[in-house]
Amino acid sequence: MHTVVVGTAGVTASDVLAVARAGARIELSEEAVAALAAARSVVDALAAKPDPVYGVSTGFGALATRHISPDLRAQLQRNIVRSHAAGMGPRVEREVVRALMFLRLKTVCSGRTGVRPEVAQTMADVLNAGITPVVHEYGSLGCSGDLAPLSHCALTLMGEGDAEGPDGTVRPAGELLAAHGITPVELREKEGLALLNGTDGMLGMLVMALADLDTLYKSADITAALTMEALLGTDKVLAPELHAIRPHPGQAASAANMAAVLKGSGLTGHHQDDAPRVQDAYSVRCAPQVAGAGRDTMAHAGLVAERELAAAVDNPVVLPDGRVESNGNFHGAPVAYVLDFLAVAVADLGSIAERRTDRLLDKNRSHGLPPFLADDAGVDSGLMIAQYTQAALVGELKRLAVPASADSIPSSAMQEDHVSMGWSAARKLRTAVDNLTRVIAVELYAATRAIQLREGLTPAPASRAVIDAVRAAGVEGPGPDRYLAPDLAAADAFVRAGHLVAAAETVTGPLR
Repeated sequence: MHTVVVGTAGVTASDVLAVARAGARIELSEEAVAALAAARSVVDALAAKPDPVYGVSTGFGALATRHISPDLRAQLQRNIVRSHAAGMGPRVEREVVRALMFLRLKTVCSGRTGVRPEVAQTMADVLNAGITPVVHEYGSLGCSGDLAPLSHCALTLMGEGDAEGPDGTVRPAGELLAAHGITPVELREKEGLALLNGTDGMLGMLVMALADLDTLYKSADITAALTMEALLGTDKVLAPELHAIRPHPGQAASAANMAAVLKGSGLTGHHQDDAPRVQDAYSVRCAPQVAGAGRDTMAHAGLVAERELAAAVDNPVVLPDGRVESNGNFHGAPVAYVLDFLAVAVADLGSIAERRTDRLLDKNRSHGLPPFLADDAGVDSGLMIAQYTQAALVGELKRLAVPASADSIPSSAMQEDHVSMGWSAARKLRTAVDNLTRVIAVELYAATRAIQLREGLTPAPASRAVIDAVRAAGVEGPGPDRYLAPDLAAADAFVRAGHLVAAAETVTGPLR
């Protein structure tokens, strides 16, 4: 099994995906263990002094003015975990919990938090055992970190609360730890606070969304090309010299992908003989511009994620010169903004895909295709209601594009008077990515059927490869009306698993 070694300099997106989705094992580097021990010695020295230090010998948040005596400090650390584990609602997905735990471990191993090496090792042991704390949907405001979600994870390290075992069964965390030979941690000064104070949940979801969107944007380029072909559109608008004069890199990449899919097509360009149509509609002609803008948004979000993956997010932090200083680095604004920005791009990509699908089904705009791509229009309804489903999904995408980060609800008796709502931005982006997959699947279903209805015209080799692959996956072609939901589910699974991109790339080579 692949092993991810965590050092002091952060981790990569591929590390996060390996741990969260592929179950990679985790090891702590010698450098990380040394840095943990050095930072802990600083915290122990401060704890021995009479002067109050936030997070070490004081309360938290609005209660930070109280100095805590040494005999109560272990209780203080336990209490912050127990009291902050206040989430409600449905359980969060296993991959999200693994990502957030791994990213908190990443910060702990930076040597900036003052956590003991044995606590970090226990975090790695829990992940390696396949134990997943039960984390709930609601509880994070994305400031002072993803407090409630991280608290539920810390509770598991203490042997309290509930967790899911590697067999998928939810049991008391203490039982699961004992079954895997893991000793619960006894938290000391600052450790409870350090386990809660990070943007790890929203960052993990950002990393996974970017990975999913990389596939979906290629998928959208492919379905846009198939629709252009089915509508007998012109691929001249994809010429690289046209995109070079507006040098957005995402736009050029999308246009190049579409051109690669359409290479050798016998359908594109036929509308030049159709006098009333001088040029294609925006949803077809401007596909690279819209998808390209989304790709450039992803590039910016990826840069933010890269910086955050290299960050040590905690408060207070142990600095290299031995000072322990308070800060505001736990604020989730940098991550929250790009999560919301991506949701806007996702909604627009879904919107333009739906407009192309609608054009394929409308006999007044489809240039010779039967109404709703039906076998016997009137007797058959064809794909009429598939487009309704797609439109409902796009409506939901638009609602999900409303930014969470523009909201702020003060908390902690106005000590935390401005929060990022980054966790909420991440949760809605996950839903948006999920729904975008379905939207693209509907366009794929309609476009492949439409191409097959263009009798006497030969599609591009890449289009043919996609049609053959999607039919082999159980998505039926043209014919009389049938139960559509299984076809749509099969198309969704085909896109979701990356098979659409893989099928096209058997002809085009790697798409951009």
